[in-house]
Amino acid sequence: MDIKQKVMEQFGKHAQGYVTSTSHSSREDLSILEEWAGAEQPERALDVATGGGHAANVLAPLVKQLTALDLTPEILQASEAFLKSKGHTEVQFVLGDAESLPFADESFELVTCRIAAHHFPNPDAFVQEVHRVLSPQGCFLLFDNVAPEPDELDVIYNKIEKDRDPSHFRAWKKTEWIRMAESAGFYTEQLLQAPKPFQFESWCERMSFAGEDKDALERYMLEQTPEVRRALDVQEEQGKLVSFQGSYCMMKLRKLW
Repeated sequence: MDIKQKVMEQFGKHAQGYVTSTSHSSREDLSILEEWAGAEQPERALDVATGGGHAANVLAPLVKQLTALDLTPEILQASEAFLKSKGHTEVQFVLGDAESLPFADESFELVTCRIAAHHFPNPDAFVQEVHRVLSPQGCFLLFDNVAPEPDELDVIYNKIEKDRDPSHFRAWKKTEWIRMAESAGFYTEQLLQAPKPFQFESWCERMSFAGEDKDALERYMLEQTPEVRRALDVQEEQGKLVSFQGSYCMMKLRKLW
């Protein structure tokens, strides 16, 4: 099974969970997305890998025409139901691949992608596709988990994510996203980075990750060196893993050519 089939399987099984997930629906980054998107005053916007529809819910009042795209039919159905419950009845929902966007060149003034790109096996292709469908001087808001810059921590962090979620491809480093964006023809206009805490139990429950596999991952994290545990802010109580911390990057990119 390739990574995209794994994405469809995992998200298809947990579609409603992503709509109701507090870690996806109530984060402060949605306020930043609203601020940055609102400043663009776009007429046409695209939300790539819309997931639970939380970014689309923020975007809908700001634009005349909003398109929400996702690879997984069940996710798209859950997102549509959520957005309609919020009164957003004019959103267009499209089944499609982030790495091969089914839209004509220069179709949108704004493209967003939030907490999704770590599932994409070909991020360069994704960024190039976003560049293609954006109008001249268009804006791309890319928000996602990022790996630590040191290679050792990068490997450990991505193993943790992959063990819990087989549809996780790779959390890229901030510097890797900047390189990909600039290579595709974007300028990094704004960049914010913030810690992203994970409560271990709820983080596992969201993907129905349990039993021996969960126990093995918990041991793996607790047995890391003190340096790694400090870097990932691994917290334990009475020998049980309580939480750890990743990093989250918010990028505002401008199409240069």
